[in-house]
Amino acid sequence: MSILEMKVPSPGESISEVEIAQWLVSDGDYVTKDQAIAEVDSDKATLELPAEESGIITLKAAEGDVVKVGQVVCLIDTSAAAPAGKTPEAVKEEAPKAEVAAPVVKEEKTVAPNPDPVKKESYANGTPSIAAAKIMAENGVPATKVNGTGKDGRITKQDVVAAMSAGFDTTAATAWGGSREQTREKMSMLRRKIAERLVSVKNETAMLTTFNEVDMKPIMDLRAKYKDAFAKHHEVNLGFMSFFTKAVTEALNLFPAVNAQIDGNEMVLHKYADIGIAVSSPKGLMVPVVRNAEQMSLAEIEREIKRLAIKARDGKITPDDMTGGTFTITNGGVFGSMLSTPIINPPQSAILGMHNIVERPVAVNGQVEIRPIMYVALSYDHRIIDGKESVGFLVKVKEMLENPERMLFGAKDPHAVLLGL
Repeated sequence: MSILEMKVPSPGESISEVEIAQWLVSDGDYVTKDQAIAEVDSDKATLELPAEESGIITLKAAEGDVVKVGQVVCLIDTSAAAPAGKTPEAVKEEAPKAEVAAPVVKEEKTVAPNPDPVKKESYANGTPSIAAAKIMAENGVPATKVNGTGKDGRITKQDVVAAMSAGFDTTAATAWGGSREQTREKMSMLRRKIAERLVSVKNETAMLTTFNEVDMKPIMDLRAKYKDAFAKHHEVNLGFMSFFTKAVTEALNLFPAVNAQIDGNEMVLHKYADIGIAVSSPKGLMVPVVRNAEQMSLAEIEREIKRLAIKARDGKITPDDMTGGTFTITNGGVFGSMLSTPIINPPQSAILGMHNIVERPVAVNGQVEIRPIMYVALSYDHRIIDGKESVGFLVKVKEMLENPERMLFGAKDPHAVLLGL
């Protein structure tokens, strides 16, 4: 008998432990080399753990366990033969076909006035895995709307994502049932780390927020005029985020302290702009980084944001994709937010919050007009960014968004450039 000990690999620098989010195989299953056998959560991302060799697997850690990097989480008997009549290659090819969708069975539960914490149930007859249950709870996905393709009809994370992509009515999921039932769910390592970082930011920084408003009509007119040609030529849609990213990089060049961070008694100034773009994913809020955004065109920014957003949505985002940002943009407007005070993403010193676009009456050249207005907010660390710099930065962003042609010439007036002034 030849036994291989599979240890938790290091998912990235400074990460010393991970959490077993979900086993994709069961104890005693035959696995093939490079087959995904588990999903592990670090404090930055969710990663898949592939089998190092083919054989019979023995699990040494349970879902929800926190394990150290380098710790043994399973054993693989590499001397074990493949299932009768099948080669390892055939097992690998047939694995997806073996998971037959089973009908979802809704179990009736007795409701107690003060029930005990929910106990772990077997993954059969449409019961969701821990990762799947978390996504379902966060997005209001009823179990009756998801077909489980896992072992014995288990609902996997991929099943929930597929159901969400297909679309369904969530009325049944959000309606109150009139019961007194309670449930308990363990916070994921990622959510616990986010909570810890948010509290530390509030306690350790002198955070202040300044606001302004942007007339979005110039950009909306520009998009309406060129969006079809842009999509055809660049094979990517023209969104608002690329305009904001470009405006931010130009403003950061004029106000470098907004792009800086504190390191002990020193202020680290960056001569580049790595912009974190907050995106929503099934695992929660992720902030992948668009590197050297100051050197990109609008099309390049749109492509990179799309690539990173897809990785986050599919759970393939890596710690390297989310480290090293110098400034962050978050868009609460996609969820309907009118105004907010975003929290700084440490160790950065500032974050820009976008909000929804609402038609409002404004004064234009002495006349009242209805314009599409967006409120914007800049939260910043007052320890290294003064009020003059923060307000000046936000005003410059506003000016470039309301005059998109200025993005061609940086922060300068294009007419002044044309006249050599």
